[in-house]
Amino acid sequence: MRAVRHIAVNVFRESVRDKVLYSLVLFAVLLIATSYLLGQLTAGQDIKIIKDLGLASISVFGLLIAVFIGIGLVWKEVERRSIYSLLAKPISRAEFVLGKYAGLVLTLLVNIGVMTIAFYAVLVYLGWREIPEVREAWPAPAADPAMLGAIGLIAIELMLVTAIALFFSTFSSPFLSAVLTLGLWVVGHFNADLRDFEAVVESRPAVWLARTLYYVLPNFSAFDIKAQVVHAQPVGVGYLAQTAIYGLVYIALVLVGAAVVFSRRDFK
Repeated sequence: MRAVRHIAVNVFRESVRDKVLYSLVLFAVLLIATSYLLGQLTAGQDIKIIKDLGLASISVFGLLIAVFIGIGLVWKEVERRSIYSLLAKPISRAEFVLGKYAGLVLTLLVNIGVMTIAFYAVLVYLGWREIPEVREAWPAPAADPAMLGAIGLIAIELMLVTAIALFFSTFSSPFLSAVLTLGLWVVGHFNADLRDFEAVVESRPAVWLARTLYYVLPNFSAFDIKAQVVHAQPVGVGYLAQTAIYGLVYIALVLVGAAVVFSRRDFK
């Protein structure tokens, strides 16, 4: 575990020094703040617009961080040939993969935390600025704690995206890894359509294939509760826990697969 921790710290330091990372986070924070100004364009709906844009900003820019840094974690080591010196040390390939993943997840969570603080700062200011009559008309408080549940699921979703990006990076180029990861992310948000495929086609093999893909591919749509939170619809603790467990189990399986693939890769 010491080797995993050492690699994770190095990945975090490298990511923090990445100017692209700073640009993404800064742009996301500015977009969250700008959402306050955009919300003023629609009278009576400003709080919903700000919440929707804020949660969407955290999700989208977190996705960019997860994909475009995750796809290069292994590839950069191979391209710079530093992988040989690393693997010559008493570090297993599985520890190398886990360390890379842990470092990027730490970077991701820190940046989500920064964006969340900026998001709630805008909401707290909005709640403080409005008169009591307007606040009472809102379906939920401006700084609604329920949004933390949505942000938590966003974080687990992005952790899963990171694991998938790392898995593809163990055997493919950064471009192909990005395409495959983003493709899975898109398909995963329309997973319910695979379940109901039999209502569209009559071919039984096609239906069986769609049903198999429904159970095998990650169901990213399950992590998206932004609409419910923005409209103050209750989301049960049981659903949050079940979805979080599903995400963590899927992450573990993907990381095992990444470690197996990387352990069998020949660098000669």
